[in-house]
Amino acid sequence: MPYIDAKISIKLSSEEKLNLKSFFGEAISLFPGKSETWLMCSIEGEKDLWFQGNADSPSAFVEVKLYGSVDPAASAKFTGAVCEELERHFGVPASRVYVRYEGGTAWGWNGGNF
Repeated sequence: MPYIDAKISIKLSSEEKLNLKSFFGEAISLFPGKSETWLMCSIEGEKDLWFQGNADSPSAFVEVKLYGSVDPAASAKFTGAVCEELERHFGVPASRVYVRYEGGTAWGWNGGNF
């Protein structure tokens, strides 16, 4: 049950959001046992993001929440893939991207908790 929350400082079209959602759907499989089947995404463009004291260049903050623990090797691969995708398709330099990971088992769904 992964959740990805992406905030990007540039304007995103509906098509670009859909493409980024599709990218996340594929990339989440880098984590053992995770797939797009249970992935929920939130993608926001035109966010006011200041990084290193300025908002002159595009920036992004991507938060990944996972049921269970965060595999360090998988998260390293995911960070690389996210930075590459954001730089190549959206012009966000990898040096202006933060990716945060959080794992845990306090998740609820469908009227109950796991």
